[in-house]
Amino acid sequence: MKILGVETSCDETAAAVVEDGTRTLSNQVASQVEIHARYGGIVPEVASRQHILAIIPVIKQAVADAGVTWNDIDGIAVTRGPGLAGSLLIGVNTAKAISMAHRIPITGVNHLEGHIYANWLDRNGSDPAPAFPLLSLIVSGGHTDLVLMKGHGDYVLLGRTRDDAAGEAFDKAARILDLGYPGGPAIQQASESGTASVQLPRAWLKGTNDFSFSGIKTALLRLVEGGKIQNKADAAASFQEAVVEVLVTKTIAAAREYGVKQVILAGGVAANRLLRERLVKDSPLPVSIPDFELCTDNAAMIAACGYFRFRAGRTDGLALDVVPGLKLA
Repeated sequence: MKILGVETSCDETAAAVVEDGTRTLSNQVASQVEIHARYGGIVPEVASRQHILAIIPVIKQAVADAGVTWNDIDGIAVTRGPGLAGSLLIGVNTAKAISMAHRIPITGVNHLEGHIYANWLDRNGSDPAPAFPLLSLIVSGGHTDLVLMKGHGDYVLLGRTRDDAAGEAFDKAARILDLGYPGGPAIQQASESGTASVQLPRAWLKGTNDFSFSGIKTALLRLVEGGKIQNKADAAASFQEAVVEVLVTKTIAAAREYGVKQVILAGGVAANRLLRERLVKDSPLPVSIPDFELCTDNAAMIAACGYFRFRAGRTDGLALDVVPGLKLA
């Protein structure tokens, strides 16, 4: 079964063709990072206009790269939320137009669920698919969630951030330190020449599986405002260390509490090298992490998720609409 995936939840215009939920035949992404970097963050209306310009060429290229025709496409999976309303509408309406024109069934996908399914893509023969029940740590610019996954489409939200998401915290820390945008890669790059020598707090929120990163961001701001940061690289390394320590420690504790078989990492912040290395090193359970290019927003993960939705008979008609605040569980 070949699924066309379409992703426009934020500032990446993406399309991909995936076979049987596991094999990527093509994966095209048109990034808007350079456009939004001048503003220090994403401007929703600018993102929507760029999606309009890019989406048809990106979809055509994805189909061509996959070496298929529209007659070969068995289904269309499109992100319906969460995300920016204007951006989501471009993807959903385009997918519905293609569905109607070529009489291809369509299914709406939760963006966060898509990130989880990046872990099913392009695995080699010695690397089996994730085993249920599993614990997923979803870390991105807008979300930091711990999700128990009992089976395909079966989720229980165990914990989430009470304020800033991890990716959002990285963006704000990079802005405080004047390191540039996007913040995650900027913090990581600066950290490589620094040491975690700056004392920053950790919010453990004991007795819960929730996260909080607003306090550490404020603590960094106060140090900068007070002239107590002498080395930006050290500050970046310290901030990264504090965020990663909390993410890894709480994930492993939840994995033990719920007796899962495996831990998977998902979302844009999953591309952070320290987080990847520390989770693998410290976890007593097998850890699955997508390839770097599958961590950030892409359509292959949406197509992979769509395959399992189609297989379960979960389709949508042309009444499919966007839900900017869509919940996973």
